[in-house]
Parts: sequence; C-alpha cells; structure tokens
Amino acid sequence: MENHGKRKILLVDDDTSLLVTLSDFLKYEGYEIITAESGEQALKKLQQVTPDLIILDMSMPGMGGIGFLRNISSTDGKPTYPVLVLTARSNMAEFFADVEVDGFIAKPCAPSDLLMEIGRIIFLRGHKEVENRNDQATGSKRILIGEDDLSHRQALSNVFSNAGYIVEGVAKGPEILEKAIVWKPDIVVMKVVLEGMNGDKAARMMKEMPNTRDIPVVLYDDSKSPSPESKYVQAGIEAKKYIKGNNPLLLLSAVKDVLNA
Repeated sequence: MENHGKRKILLVDDDTSLLVTLSDFLKYEGYEIITAESGEQALKKLQQVTPDLIILDMSMPGMGGIGFLRNISSTDGKPTYPVLVLTARSNMAEFFADVEVDGFIAKPCAPSDLLMEIGRIIFLRGHKEVENRNDQATGSKRILIGEDDLSHRQALSNVFSNAGYIVEGVAKGPEILEKAIVWKPDIVVMKVVLEGMNGDKAARMMKEMPNTRDIPVVLYDDSKSPSPESKYVQAGIEAKKYIKGNNPLLLLSAVKDVLNA
C-alpha cells in the first residue's frame, strides 16, 4: 500500500551504479522505481507494469536504446509511453532519425535538472490531449521562435500572440531541435546566428529528421552584412522564407505567407 498513488518510473541503463544512485534519489523524491539493465529486460518489465515515464540510456549492448524505442513505438514512430532520453545533444540527429521522445537530458546531469524534466514530461503528458483539443477547437497555429536576445524574443512573441498564434521561444540552436521534436510547432521562426548552432544548420538538421522535416522554417538575419536570400532558400531545402533584418511585422507577414501557401 505504500506505493499507492505514486508515479512509476522505469529506469533503463546498463550502468549498475547509476541505476542504484538514481533509484535511491528518485525513491526519496516520492517515485516508484522499476529498473532494467538492457532494452530486452525493459521490454519484459513492461509486460508487468505500466510506467508513467521511461528514463532511457541510449548506449547499451544488445538492442540498445534505439532498438528498445522501436519495440515500444507505433507504426508512425511514436512511443506508447512517455520517454526521457539520456544523451548528448550532439547525437540527437543520429539517435532520433525515425523515433519521437518527450525529452532529452545530458549525462551526467544535475539532480534538480532531472527532477524538473521528469515533472515537466509527466505534467505535459497528462494535459496533452486537452491541449490538443483546445488547439483544434480554436484553430490556433503554433510558432517556435529561436532568438537569443530576450527583449526581441519577447517583442516577436507579443506580435505573434496578438495575431492569434500560440508561441514558444528558445535562445539557442540546439534548443530549437529539442523543442521542435517535442512540441511539434506548425512553423519555426529563427535567427541565422545563434549560440550553440546557427539557425541555418538547425534548419538543415530538421529537414534530415522525419519527425521535423515537414515543419516550415522562416530564417532572418539581423547582422550588419546579411547573406543573400539564395544562400538559405533553395526550393525550401533550408527555409521557406528568408528575411533581412528582424522587423516583427515583416516576420509576421512571412509566417502568414508560408502557413497560407
């Protein structure tokens, strides 16, 4: 009876010491923990329990993390359970070419960051169906903004929100990929020069991943010497639109053109 009402987490990692450490930590935080040291063992555990979240290491012997994900995914590549993947951001394109997950976190990670991500995923999964129904009812489109200047990101967000869009913003290139995979925006608007990964590279990586390749991109360049449009807009390979400067109204017009095309 002690575990009644507790959220269940399945930890899948071949590092025994890490399993013990994480298990003790998460049990102390109030979660019920089930562990598995391989993808094969994790599949057997899923025959006995239904976890609220799976925390998955990718680099394991046997079927590994990718093999496990494919085994628990439907034909459209969506896992039937919420999954938080332990991996390095630089490996996202390789690991997630044809699967979808709810979040990523680097190994090793701060305990507070792990707890925050666990809580975020469980909360969002619990409210996702309601959110999707609301979006469909209002007909609102989702816009993901990639802009490292907080004041300008807020200005863009205000303009898009006032125009009836649902808006989320991030500051760094890698965060765009993470958010695009998890949040599924209808369009991404991002600056060319960003910390960690430039916007044009993020756009190329989005085109390489089945989960994001159909999301249109609007790139804008507010540098003193912006590049010619032909560098980024090549039959939509990298971007559907390229704007010189960062005028919010011009970007809003570009978004409307792309979404209404």
